Amino acid sequence: MRLLIAGGGGFRVPLIYRALASGRYAGVVTELVLHDVDPARLDAIMAVLRSMPEGIGGRVPVRAATSLPEALPGAEMVFAAIRPGGTAGRVADEKVAQRLGLLGQETTGAGGISYALRTIPPMLHLARLMKEHCPHAWLVNFTNPAGMVTEALLPVLGKRVIGICDSAGGLVQRAARAAGAALPEGRLDGVGYYGLNHLGWLYRLESGGRDVLPELLSDPRALASFEEGRLFPQPFLARLGSLPNEYLYYYYRGDAARKAMRAMARTRGETIHDQQQELYPRLTAAGTDAYRLWEEARRSREEGYLAEARGKDEQRDQDDLAGGGYERVALAAMRALSGAGDTELILNTRNSLPAATQAPAAEAAPPQAAIPGLPADAVVEVPCVVTTDGALPLAQELPPEPQLGLLRQVKEVERLTVRAATYGDREAALEAFARHPLVGSHELAVALLAGYEQEFPALRDLWGGGGR
Repeated sequence: MRLLIAGGGGFRVPLIYRALASGRYAGVVTELVLHDVDPARLDAIMAVLRSMPEGIGGRVPVRAATSLPEALPGAEMVFAAIRPGGTAGRVADEKVAQRLGLLGQETTGAGGISYALRTIPPMLHLARLMKEHCPHAWLVNFTNPAGMVTEALLPVLGKRVIGICDSAGGLVQRAARAAGAALPEGRLDGVGYYGLNHLGWLYRLESGGRDVLPELLSDPRALASFEEGRLFPQPFLARLGSLPNEYLYYYYRGDAARKAMRAMARTRGETIHDQQQELYPRLTAAGTDAYRLWEEARRSREEGYLAEARGKDEQRDQDDLAGGGYERVALAAMRALSGAGDTELILNTRNSLPAATQAPAAEAAPPQAAIPGLPADAVVEVPCVVTTDGALPLAQELPPEPQLGLLRQVKEVERLTVRAATYGDREAALEAFARHPLVGSHELAVALLAGYEQEFPALRDLWGGGGR
């Protein structure tokens, strides 16, 4: 199989290569193509791959490319992890919001809308080129915000696009470990999870035919053993009756998050930007030492993740620092899509249940939704069975209020953002900012959009390119 990684100069690419070179995925990919618009970043990552110790596994033939029309032909699988504007763009996403007293976060709130507005157009370009050069290839999308990007690509690629994130699956694994529950490999039997990307809840966790989640939620010591359990007060979790995805910290404890971020000398984006500006030239020149330098930087980067939610001296769990999130999900999906056997993963896919699993109804009835209460044609994040037919969502319970209300509100914002980015609709972008629960103000929306347009001139070009 030929695998193309769009965004091949990305920092996490060596994690994918490392997984492809050893263990259960060894031999699945016969050629790896790395595409990036920045040749210097490609050179740095290629240096890391060349310097990986032989003991990690075999070698996968790899080549670099800066032209998509040259890179795409023959690809059977495409992983996409692009970042238009680079890490400097992430800094701007954060800082524009923070200057207005709002949450400055990459994928949540105002920053996530800005990120999507400038990311969706190049991702649509990639999808259209795939239709031309490798129409039967699958697109496994890492590009954030993963839910919105995946929804924007559905009209072009249909079922052949799947969005991935390691956050929800990581929550399930950590909760199961804390509860003493054993999850079968590649199965989510008894796991109930509903949400959107970076906005979801684990509401059921069965072990031996019994739901062990209520016991976990009532046990302060067990909750304190993993990151999501420490983010929220135990009485709050017991009343909620579910475990929120870590990104719900920004909704449930927004004031604390904003205060902690304001107290930091630099934003998360600034830290990563400075690290990569210094690191990439060193990687290129490091020769056999490049892999060691990269691994040290990876661990340092992971330690700073969601730092605003931890105490000054609190460190992340070693399990969280071990790496292997995104690439494990992506490669497991790739393996199932290519016919090596079905698997179950929490993914971003269309909310409509497969026809074979729907209850009998009138022939003209609309499709039934995996998450009741949300549109069947919307992209949601739910447990799925992955087969050669794609990611088939599994039916979930109706979320209670206010969870369902928050999901509906954020989904409306996501769809406005997709419309704005796809059709150049500035009014839709303004509405998306105004309606987001972490903004909630037309006045702030006007200021946000003006601020992002100043930082990203391509947004002004987008409004001139179509729509109203």
